[in-house]
Amino acid sequence: MAADPSSPPPAEPATDEPSPGFGGRLTLWGVAIAVLAVSLFGGHHGANNTPDASRTSGATGAAQGDTPQAGESLPRSVPIRLLIPKISVDAPFAALSLGPSGRLEPPPAANTNLVGWYSEGASPGEAGTSIIAGHVDTVTSAAVFANLDELEAGDEFSVDRADGRKANFVVDDTETFAKDDFPSKRVYADTARPEVRLITCAGDYDHSVKDYTDNLVVFAHLV
Repeated sequence: MAADPSSPPPAEPATDEPSPGFGGRLTLWGVAIAVLAVSLFGGHHGANNTPDASRTSGATGAAQGDTPQAGESLPRSVPIRLLIPKISVDAPFAALSLGPSGRLEPPPAANTNLVGWYSEGASPGEAGTSIIAGHVDTVTSAAVFANLDELEAGDEFSVDRADGRKANFVVDDTETFAKDDFPSKRVYADTARPEVRLITCAGDYDHSVKDYTDNLVVFAHLV
């Protein structure tokens, strides 16, 4: 994965070492986001690329200070920390955006305990599909999503948010997709209820292209 634009890019791995494990071809689904951003994520932003007032005001969600009902959407708020007790994840967030090439910039590979959130999409807990990405490994060690494949339907995780609320999610399904046959619409399509996709690399490591063959996607919804 490429580093955050504000950070120096990680050194190119040696040929016999794995590349950071959200993949040299985060580009595959990054391109999908670039292509689908207007139709799938554009609903979260007005013409001036600022969040719609109805989304930021929380008019359809819980008012600040209120305890939201189960599954009730929350107003927009920056995610601060991802907590997945089953696999011992307790990680801060970095905001991710589309780079000049139209691909999603990944979290910095130098930090193995960091997840990224696509900041132009829904925030975790907001109505819509929130995208959270993380490395499975780096050239030096396992990374934050090394055990993401252990999650199963019914497992729970949460996101601490800047507004002081905690968004709690339950896993609906986990699936692995070949990167050259990735179901972009299914994964990224906007939803009426608040949902999250946790995404990392999976499958075999292909040394010829310095990338994993698959992506693992965890589908979850707010409870």
